[in-house]
Amino acid sequence: MSAHVASAASSRAAELEKSLRRVIRGKDEVVRLALVSIFAKGHLLIEGVPGVGKTTLGQALARAIDCSFQRIQFTSDMLPSDVLGISIYSAIEQKFEFKRGPVFANVLLADEINRTTPKTQSALLEAMNEGQVTIDAHSYQLPQPFLVLATQNPIEHHGTYPLPESQLDRFLMRVRMDTRRQRRARNPPRRSRSRATRKPAPRPQRRRRSRNSASRSPGPRRRIAHHLPAEHSYENPRVRISFSRSFSPGSQMLYRAAQAMAFLEGRDYCTPEDFKPLVVSVFAHRVVVSSLYTSTLKKSEQAEQVLREIVESVPVPV
Repeated sequence: MSAHVASAASSRAAELEKSLRRVIRGKDEVVRLALVSIFAKGHLLIEGVPGVGKTTLGQALARAIDCSFQRIQFTSDMLPSDVLGISIYSAIEQKFEFKRGPVFANVLLADEINRTTPKTQSALLEAMNEGQVTIDAHSYQLPQPFLVLATQNPIEHHGTYPLPESQLDRFLMRVRMDTRRQRRARNPPRRSRSRATRKPAPRPQRRRRSRNSASRSPGPRRRIAHHLPAEHSYENPRVRISFSRSFSPGSQMLYRAAQAMAFLEGRDYCTPEDFKPLVVSVFAHRVVVSSLYTSTLKKSEQAEQVLREIVESVPVPV
């Protein structure tokens, strides 16, 4: 891809980020990380208490990339067939017909995914990992690209089912939305959302070219090993399950995210500043903190604190 085409794609990505910031006020870092996850071709998990704009962010992202969109409000009585679809016998055709569920969309907003049971949560495992679903021994390909934007309440809340580690690993990144700076975002301009939706979104083929540009941006792979201090996390007594055990997939995800970060900055190369801000978001949901670690923080925040300390202790390579 020529430098001119890559520059034009980066400019369109910058315009997309500006339009999203008009909708999601006061959360520029969250918007940037969400876009990084999309351009890195990964699934995104948005965590926060109710009322901080998780669903609004997911809907805005889905509208902005101009693809088919479905939203599922997960509840405790939902079944896997409500997500994937079901085979129904047709008396006219004398055979079973498969009725596709909402998962057959380019962008799936899984709202409050940890409000449903583990059985229903696991229905998304194959879809997120392989881009297909299997019903009655038949596999059905999902439309491409396929992206899951999931929101969840903190696991400390009542009536939630924590996602299993296997499903958490399917998400490229977890971003946290809290009530800080919420006062600034509480009263956005009256027509801010309409301006963002009225602005022409990038066409699907242009959006795909932008994502491909981000994934092909070159960067030093050696820097990944430096910014993933596996030996530090493995020897750290506060970490019970280290990301060093999943070093290969974790490092690949961090590399893709760093490429997307450089792409949004208008560069075709990665720097240490592209990696360090992403380590916590990429690995916090993959690390389990030991029960011996005492802290006043919530369980979901303890891993982030430990990772920040580890990352800050690693010097920047020259």
